[in-house]
Amino acid sequence: MDSVHPSHRVFDGKIFTQNKWLEPISSKTISVFNPKDGSVITDQHPVCNQEDVDNVVKIAAEAFLKGPWPKFTGAQRGDCLTKFADLLEEHAEEAAYYESVCSGRVMSQLTHEIPWIARVFRYYAGWCDKLEGESFTDDDGFYKIVRHEPIGVCAGITPWNGALFVLALKAAPALATGNTFILKPPEKSPMSSLFAATLFEKAGFPPGVFQIITGDGATGSLLSSHMGIQKVSFTGSIKIGKIIQEAANSSNMKRVTLELGGKSPALVFEDADMPKTVKWLTLGGTMNAGQNCTCPSRIYVHEAVAEKFIAGLKENFEHIASTLGSDPIDQGTSFGPVVDKAQYENVHAFIARGKEEATLITGGYRFNGKGFYIPPTIFINPSSNATIYKDEIFGPVVCVKIFKTEEEVVEWANDSEYGLAAYIFSESYQRIFRVSKALRAGTVGVNAISQLFPQTPFGGYKSSGQGRELGKYALTDFTEPKTIFLK
Repeated sequence: MDSVHPSHRVFDGKIFTQNKWLEPISSKTISVFNPKDGSVITDQHPVCNQEDVDNVVKIAAEAFLKGPWPKFTGAQRGDCLTKFADLLEEHAEEAAYYESVCSGRVMSQLTHEIPWIARVFRYYAGWCDKLEGESFTDDDGFYKIVRHEPIGVCAGITPWNGALFVLALKAAPALATGNTFILKPPEKSPMSSLFAATLFEKAGFPPGVFQIITGDGATGSLLSSHMGIQKVSFTGSIKIGKIIQEAANSSNMKRVTLELGGKSPALVFEDADMPKTVKWLTLGGTMNAGQNCTCPSRIYVHEAVAEKFIAGLKENFEHIASTLGSDPIDQGTSFGPVVDKAQYENVHAFIARGKEEATLITGGYRFNGKGFYIPPTIFINPSSNATIYKDEIFGPVVCVKIFKTEEEVVEWANDSEYGLAAYIFSESYQRIFRVSKALRAGTVGVNAISQLFPQTPFGGYKSSGQGRELGKYALTDFTEPKTIFLK
């Protein structure tokens, strides 16, 4: 790994603008840490200010209006996106390393995820020369044309639990439709996004088309309230999502796409294939150390199979707990730490409350070693208003409740402010179609969890957000329909 060691970075203390690595105007910096042991990766991560934001927005606006980018054909834009995908796969090990080293995400998962990210860029590359308009007859004396045009300068604010993954969801459709794009990566895990910028530069995107400005929440606020930005796409918490929505409305009414997390229910019926169900929900509850917005953190299991299911899940969780402290960079590691000390303490605060609100089955203790590792934890029979049952924890903690009837479990599953994902485990197709229709969630997985596809929309009901990412559905959020009529 010497060739990709952080000491070899070209982007320390820099931002990416006009296809160059430049020092920002702001002199404020923060540190980025490695969660496996708390060591400092860099103490020179810039926190950009208003003047920095103004500069990159001006550059992006000029690139959108006057640069070579608006003259590119759809096929030329597609070539750039395809080239980026090729470069990302070519440098997959480096990209995965930079993602892992500051987030704690395990290389064994990222090795499979990087090619998927490349697929997203190739999917949208295919759309670049297929963006259609409409025409209507002149039977009323007017010939009518509808064009779908790019909206301008777009911004993406990405989360620390999947920085490169979410970059693809936001940047690929924005660039495919001819917009320019400004990314603010997460301050806790920015390295993979900064590394990706070196590939955008090589993929043929003109200067100013893709830029990265770094910082914390204050920098994100400057983007969401900026009058020169026409759309902001954010993935994160409900609290911050509401602030971004308000800033967007009070500035220039810019478009907003929000993916704001979840408290996803998993319904395990009596006819479920138990070994497969336990395997999937073990993966769902522990993937990214539970820092996954589609995590099945509310598990409902039918009384007829509850004992068998809980015993199987407990056994798997305890096996994973025996590996705590393993290095995320090691390909043999399947479970890593949470992102930093603040998140570690936040999850343990939930666990402490959970011990008063429910019955602890396994986990729940503090790791006696270096790093921010939390053992996979199971609570059963939480009260209906328990904090661990109602709120998103964003750690490897699940609650299990036992149900008797389909009607009551659907009611329980829908009794949440969240509606991002839900899961059904059953072998009855009649039940699957009946229950999937009844669940109020943007994605319903059947006998599997946490799957996304380039072709299908991803987003949530209720407080889990607004708008959709992925598929053709994302393209409409990055275009403006224009009506032209001719007499």
